[in-house]
Amino acid sequence: MKHLLLTLCFVLSALLPAAADEGMWLPSLIAERIDDMRAKGFRLTAEDIYSINRASMKDAVVLFGGGCTGEIVSDRGLLLTNHHCGYDAIQRHSSVEHDYLTHGFWARSRSEELPNEGLNVRILVRMEEVTGRLAAGESAAAIIEAAEAEGTGYRASIEQMYYGDQRYLFVYEQFDDVRLVGAPPSSIGKFGGDTDNWIWPRHTGDFSVFRIYASPDNKPAAYSPENVPYRPKRHFAVSTKGVKEGDFTMIYGFPGNTQEYILSDAVRYVARRSDPTKIAIRDGRLAIIAEAQASDPALRICYAARHASIANAWKKWQGEVLGLERRRVCEEREAYEERFAARVQGDPRYGDLLPQLKAEYARILTPYFAREMLAETLFTLPARYSEAERAEPFFAKRAACERALFRHALKQYDRHCPDGYRLPAFLDGVAAAGSVEAYADRLFEATWSGSDTTQLTALRSDASRMLQHIAWMLGTTSLRNPSSKRLNELYAAYVRALREVDTERAFYPDANLTLRVAYGTVAGYEYADGEYHTPHTTIDGIIAKDNPAIYDYDIPQALRDLHARKDYGRWATSIDGRRTVPVCFLATNHTTGGNSGSPILNGRGELVGINFDRTWRSTMSDIRFDPTVCRNIAVDIRYVLLVIDRIGGAGWLLDEMTIR
Repeated sequence: MKHLLLTLCFVLSALLPAAADEGMWLPSLIAERIDDMRAKGFRLTAEDIYSINRASMKDAVVLFGGGCTGEIVSDRGLLLTNHHCGYDAIQRHSSVEHDYLTHGFWARSRSEELPNEGLNVRILVRMEEVTGRLAAGESAAAIIEAAEAEGTGYRASIEQMYYGDQRYLFVYEQFDDVRLVGAPPSSIGKFGGDTDNWIWPRHTGDFSVFRIYASPDNKPAAYSPENVPYRPKRHFAVSTKGVKEGDFTMIYGFPGNTQEYILSDAVRYVARRSDPTKIAIRDGRLAIIAEAQASDPALRICYAARHASIANAWKKWQGEVLGLERRRVCEEREAYEERFAARVQGDPRYGDLLPQLKAEYARILTPYFAREMLAETLFTLPARYSEAERAEPFFAKRAACERALFRHALKQYDRHCPDGYRLPAFLDGVAAAGSVEAYADRLFEATWSGSDTTQLTALRSDASRMLQHIAWMLGTTSLRNPSSKRLNELYAAYVRALREVDTERAFYPDANLTLRVAYGTVAGYEYADGEYHTPHTTIDGIIAKDNPAIYDYDIPQALRDLHARKDYGRWATSIDGRRTVPVCFLATNHTTGGNSGSPILNGRGELVGINFDRTWRSTMSDIRFDPTVCRNIAVDIRYVLLVIDRIGGAGWLLDEMTIR
């Protein structure tokens, strides 16, 4: 009876989150979820979502730039993604004379679309499980080589699911000619800046427009003036009907990294050691860069992408810590582990799993932390300043900022790197210079002048050797999370045990930048006692925040004029008797990094928004999805269309789209 009650308690506790909108589902297995999706408002079939026999939604979704998602919205390869996903490309085309970050960019014809060296997109051709083939002795390299030989521009990889308990082959078609078509001013595309990042209510028009080009026979090709717009197998129709609270929504994208099955040991490391330390280190880096940006317009542009990149994770980690601590996830996992241990007690396969997992964490967490400290400090320093950088007219203006960054990096490394893992070259350099700050100045001056890069090279070489040593200790070079070869083996058995014990629970593999489906509904949430956040914002909220004295809130005059005249055209709607335009909305879709730019689809598979963020406390969903507070944030497609049409004056792009 005791074991029966424990099993029942364990199963019920596991089923609670699965009953909500948690999950990142493999498209090839989506038929297993289709009944639940249809019950919540989806109106199409599993074959409409993923098919290798005919065109399906997967053919309109792209992995953008190796770290974001995009969606194809015309039969001529027109592509939407986030402004922050296209930010590097926009910055590279910007200058003080042509400040596309501040003023936006809109091509007036295809001849004005701007190529982007190094930018590519990938479209999934197919995915298939190859666990059995690998177990039978077939090599991963041979499987990949055969898959890539199937077509022009094909790229393939084998990715693990459930810590390697299953392995899947992913075959992509890669397009290397991707051109910038349009981007709103940063005061729209990045409205609110770091202040509003991860925050609700949100009023950010976080989108940009690109186009995929191909050879005349519609195959992937390197950039050439002879290339033509790509003709996709499928593109998304755009719906201007909008969404209301309770409506079905679906996300199709490439989520990057989740850790839904980790033990309390790992949660504690993230919430109480790793995240707080990295936040403190980035506090200093951001302050140094912000001071430089405020001093000169050229430096503002120069450091824009770098500042945004540093700040994004910095603020995300703050929300993650807040959510994990408020939800008491460490304590929740400890209780879960106790129930699991009681359930498998005496089982020769799984009875000793938890002690082994905890012992492995005790072995690896300090060296892993040393690796993180290297990444956050010494590896943020440039190995050298290129000739192109030296030729920039504002290069000399950067000296004070770069010197300060060198000093900060070395001081933080000295403060936080665990004993036993400090680099010999670092210790020798500090001893020779007399202090950490003096050593930092020596490194900076030699690197800045280009006269002697040997000191920094020696330090970086030592750091590389330390990373190799840590990788040897952990038995893996895959170090996005606290991990080791042994830990993965144990987790494969642990998750296998969970799947055997909790037969009624719907399991899904952790995100790993492979194509996934998530679904839920439009929903607000109770942010605090008595404070309910509704799931929609409008253009009126933009005007309320408008402030010409603050760069991130200084909206274009054209947007002020539109609002004053209520000249919204066909993108307007009526809310509580007001003529307005929706800007952003919340939904319960399970997302993470990599889902930036993902299409938000309604029950008919039409595009209603572009995913770009989560609420602050939702960032804990990488570890624990809480359906009461975890919400993704999307820009409403009607606001996107309004900006393209009325702010960008690029109505010719709308003519390509299928707008319903």
